Amino acid sequence: MNLSAPWHRYAKRFTHLAALLTLSSLSLTALAAPLDQSKIQFIGPLAEDMQAKPFQTPHGDVIINNLLAQLESNKESFVVFGKKHKWQPLDKINALTLGGLQALKFNIETNRFTQGSLNIKGIEQGQVFINGEKQSGENQRYQLALNNGSHTVIVIAQQVANWNDVTLEFVPKAETDAVTLTTNKTKRLSAKQLFDAPTISGLSLSPDAKHYLSTTKRYSDKTGNDAITTTELKNTNNQTVYRFEEAQPSQFTWSPDNQFLVYLLNGELKQLNRKTFAIKTLASGLEGASNFSYYNDNSILFSWSKSPEETNSLTKHHKGLQDRWSYARTVSQLYLLDAHSGLTKALTEGVLSHQLEDANSNRGKLLISRPVMAMQASTHPETELVELTLKSNSIKSLGKFKTFNQAKYTANNIYVVAGPDFKNGAGRVLPQTMLANNYDGQLYLLTDNAKKVTALSKQFDPAIGTLEVLSNGDALIKVTEKDTQPLYLYDLSKQRFKKLDTGFDIVEQFSFSNTRNTQLLLSGSNASSAQQLKRFDVSKNKVELIWDSNPIAYANTTIPKLEEFNFTNKRGVEISGRVYLPSNIDKTKKHPALVYYYGGTSPVTRGFTGRYPFNLWAANGYVVYVVQPTGATGFGQTFSAQHVNAWGDYTADDIMQGTEAFLAKYDFVDRSKVGNLGASYGGFMTMLLATKTDMFSASIAHAGISNLTSYWGEGWWGYLYSGEASKNSFPWNNSELYSQHSPVFHADKVTTPLLLIHGDSDTNVPVGESLTMYTALKLLNKDVEMIEYKGADHQIFARDKRFNWWNTMLAYFDKKLKNEPQWWDSMYGQ
Repeated sequence: MNLSAPWHRYAKRFTHLAALLTLSSLSLTALAAPLDQSKIQFIGPLAEDMQAKPFQTPHGDVIINNLLAQLESNKESFVVFGKKHKWQPLDKINALTLGGLQALKFNIETNRFTQGSLNIKGIEQGQVFINGEKQSGENQRYQLALNNGSHTVIVIAQQVANWNDVTLEFVPKAETDAVTLTTNKTKRLSAKQLFDAPTISGLSLSPDAKHYLSTTKRYSDKTGNDAITTTELKNTNNQTVYRFEEAQPSQFTWSPDNQFLVYLLNGELKQLNRKTFAIKTLASGLEGASNFSYYNDNSILFSWSKSPEETNSLTKHHKGLQDRWSYARTVSQLYLLDAHSGLTKALTEGVLSHQLEDANSNRGKLLISRPVMAMQASTHPETELVELTLKSNSIKSLGKFKTFNQAKYTANNIYVVAGPDFKNGAGRVLPQTMLANNYDGQLYLLTDNAKKVTALSKQFDPAIGTLEVLSNGDALIKVTEKDTQPLYLYDLSKQRFKKLDTGFDIVEQFSFSNTRNTQLLLSGSNASSAQQLKRFDVSKNKVELIWDSNPIAYANTTIPKLEEFNFTNKRGVEISGRVYLPSNIDKTKKHPALVYYYGGTSPVTRGFTGRYPFNLWAANGYVVYVVQPTGATGFGQTFSAQHVNAWGDYTADDIMQGTEAFLAKYDFVDRSKVGNLGASYGGFMTMLLATKTDMFSASIAHAGISNLTSYWGEGWWGYLYSGEASKNSFPWNNSELYSQHSPVFHADKVTTPLLLIHGDSDTNVPVGESLTMYTALKLLNKDVEMIEYKGADHQIFARDKRFNWWNTMLAYFDKKLKNEPQWWDSMYGQ
């Protein structure tokens, strides 16, 4: 059994199943209870003429595993060796013995973490699977530990003497442990679905829009932490014309003449002919190369990085502030490769890394950004924007900027994405007394050889993110707009923004053609709908669905209901939020709730899933309130600017006022059972709130900041983030900000039970931030727990750690908010 799965505590042993439940969904309690055979489905005999059963061969496990997917499907029947087999109730089977294989299937519902024993009598040789995982047992007895949710049990029988003697029975560990058999095919959302579901991880549309590439990845119990990845080339009819079967390629780029697709594979640059599918190797030994793009039909631009060899294994002499970063001494330069001869020439050199922003082969120029110095002692390091003329190999500086994100050519001018303070505050729409939040991206146009700047987004509240330029000079931009991330088209001639109706709350990736009528290929999701892949015709404003993960991974799954919930705070500002409700919630009863926030400089977006699965929490019986407090981008410059030098002042008030407003409207929420949680800046907010209020009954801080000074000095990017969050404020000139806004300085005020979670390899917010708070609260004899994830950085990515992490959070809240400590105790002891 894979101990990394979210049901890793489910059981390794099942025991004896027996007889009838008279009701369609009867819960089983303290005493051993037989399971209703009318709720158990039977199929067989499968391949009744087989001479040797799988267990009698050296390949038995493989044979059974290959059959399992068919048994787990919701199909009423399927064909084996030309014979159709149909599922039927077990109590209708009267056979004494059968050849081949037989299988049983039943669905279990649990309303809490449940433990007990499943006992099977009468099956001499068989295997038991729960949610696709094989269970270990002795004498056909299997110990269960089932998370709150829906579970599919498959029993594959290879040897049965008499089916009339086959019984199945559940023996609960305690009176509170109960299971319910159901024939309902609809199930609750599970962690496994959210993580293992196939997703589009990469996409690219050809310039002529006649082909596209999509890379799909998924996970399974068999592969564990390793993703199963497939990259396919498809035509306009969505038919696969080429599939990359072996090692997965990356760094795709299309030739402007539409003849070739180029990609990187195992350090080799390959060229695929789109008509003949012949493959040619253009260059080898390209380890460290990235960002390939055609400059013209015959040559390819790319970046090539080189890290210096380690000369001293005992010490490291820091060369500057950035030298704390493991990659700080890696230098990346630009190169041009001739696609015919394979000859490569360097375009830039020196100790400074150069990054390609854009290329214009008609003008023979490249737009490049580079740091002003290799190591800069500044909270706002300067970036220099330069233009390289290839024919003369001359570089012209277009300016040095302390706020800069991206630049692209448009005709003879240049688009720039940067903060409001770009070019001496050209994008500001704030009172002079307010400091801008430069994470709030703005769009600019540089004209007259970059001497003149025009702010294009002053009256546009969404924060500008990714920028691409169409062949007609208009800009395609992905923005943050409140808690969504849509696409907008900026019409340069009319100087206006137009929102594209893609049907997504969150556009994740997009690629575009250079055809007259621009085509888009984009992936995305909504708060209550999983990822899809679409084609979008910009001129016709027409969208076509190409691929949908919902029927693949979420068929017959109940998705929690979503409601919008905004309130006006005491300062008269509307604060956005949303509420996830458990399916079929009984509003005549009281229910526990969770309040989630970030509070940093960006909102909590509406993606279907992610690191914090709101839909999963609601499926586990919690009413979930997501609030977007003051300081986030996407709501206008004034809103985001209040993040600066606040460190929780406005944010804490919004969260507390929002929670009160939420509880007033949703009166079926139990005020005494409200938990709160956040990560990173949100983890800081959880700690800070614990010093300000006792309105929460349990709190979780993941990778939170307890001491602003230590985070500022020790986090890899602490001083840079603080350059905005604590602009112009340092421990020596504003000690009150750094101390009085640090939760650990008020640890004695904490009364709420608190769980601290941290990766022990976190470079962003070092684990010491949680250890500091843990030490303080332990010495103060407070109710505090701490869980460290070994080898984890700021985020929990690995499948085994992710499932354990999700389980840990739910188990903690179950213990504190539902008075159900069993799950937590099973994971961490009493």
